[in-house]
Amino acid sequence: MNTSSSMQAAVLETHGASFRLASVPRPVPAAGQVLVRIMASGINPLDLKIRAGAAEHAGHPLPAILGIDMAGIVAAVGPGVTSFQVGDEVYGMTGGVGGVQGSLAEYAAVDARLLALKPTHFTMREAASLPLVFITAWEGLVDRAGVAAGHTVLVQGGAGGVGSMAIQIALARGARVYATDAAARADIVRQLGAIPIDYAQMPVEEYVATHTAGRGFDVVFDTAGGASLDASFKAVARFGHVVSSLGWGTHALAPLSFRAATYSGVFTLLPLLTGEGRAHHGEILREATRLADAGLLRTLLDARQFDLDAVGAAHALLEHREARGKVVVSIG
Repeated sequence: MNTSSSMQAAVLETHGASFRLASVPRPVPAAGQVLVRIMASGINPLDLKIRAGAAEHAGHPLPAILGIDMAGIVAAVGPGVTSFQVGDEVYGMTGGVGGVQGSLAEYAAVDARLLALKPTHFTMREAASLPLVFITAWEGLVDRAGVAAGHTVLVQGGAGGVGSMAIQIALARGARVYATDAAARADIVRQLGAIPIDYAQMPVEEYVATHTAGRGFDVVFDTAGGASLDASFKAVARFGHVVSSLGWGTHALAPLSFRAATYSGVFTLLPLLTGEGRAHHGEILREATRLADAGLLRTLLDARQFDLDAVGAAHALLEHREARGKVVVSIG
């Protein structure tokens, strides 16, 4: 391990500004933490909102090191940690919000409860693309909706980051899966194993009639909010369940109530912001590793390469909606 007391990091000093590559003190793992040599950092749309100062629910005091998702190698173990050892390849959703150092740096001292061993055959880039989107999908489908074999599941926005994970989790649990998205992304939905629905051409009443004979879907996972969530309330079956990762705004609940259906929201950042429930995030990622190692989970990565010098370019690719899959910054 490099014995230097400093490290390189992409630092954001003011909202909306460019990142500055700087030498900063390398953290030392406290009790319950491990020091991770970061090899890859996944970029999420939420990272762009935090950078712009447009995410009140995910405040991060500046100057700061952003980056929510990471994959890397354990470089040192703090007091009391027995679950990992030096040299382990790990991944997790570990910081970048609430004053917790993010992953756009060479090292991070990470709460060991947030980590899991990365999938054996995944690259560091692939592993770094998973945590936030997989955890969000799992919390919605499994923890909230209890998706199981025989269920019909509708994923709103199936080709997106969370949506692509939701499709694969539902299929792995034996559900029959449908997913809405734009026509141009139908092939992605189909390749993931779901039946694509072009929401622009087929209104909710029509696709409910076509695919469920008017019954509705047992579970509807909304990843877009707004009109998509309103449609979800109309698409769910009687006694079914709607879950959303973007359930903000004002919505009429009558369509849900008339079906005696239920609704849950997912707020994946809560354990990072409050410290409550962190161990469960590690448990969820162990499930991701299990599915990946069984060949039941794959990632969608943008092939373009970025390093710490080019974090701004990575953000721009996502901001301009030009990414073809998850954008990942390589660090190690």
